[in-house]
Amino acid sequence: MNRGASSLFEGPLIDTSMRETVLRVHGRDEMAMKQLFWELEQHLKSSSGASVVAIDNKIEQAMDLVKSHLMYAVREEVEVLKEQIKELIERNSQLEQENNLLKNLASPEQLAQFQAQVQSGSPPSAPLAAQNSGPSA
Repeated sequence: MNRGASSLFEGPLIDTSMRETVLRVHGRDEMAMKQLFWELEQHLKSSSGASVVAIDNKIEQAMDLVKSHLMYAVREEVEVLKEQIKELIERNSQLEQENNLLKNLASPEQLAQFQAQVQSGSPPSAPLAAQNSGPSA
């Protein structure tokens, strides 16, 4: 047997689990070569199909994990925001009560002066602040 140019393939297959023996295919043995490639193709198709399914399953699991983490984070954020809204509503109510009280205690001149300052965009003047704190002393 000549091991020179007449040999098309010689050596072990890369996947030793598929074939444990050494194949020697010669130029005249085309049928053995076709059989080898067919078996190799079938093995790769079955392996890649299983691999694709396994990869798809892992991707789906990872996406489910990300989804559950995001949902947990969103729920936590919603709870924080609900608490902040509750606090802001309470604060707004307190400020409205304080505003109504101050309006009732202010004189007509003070209210007119305040309205003029609000319309002009200037800050409240010192005499208005002094007048508001004056009666309580």
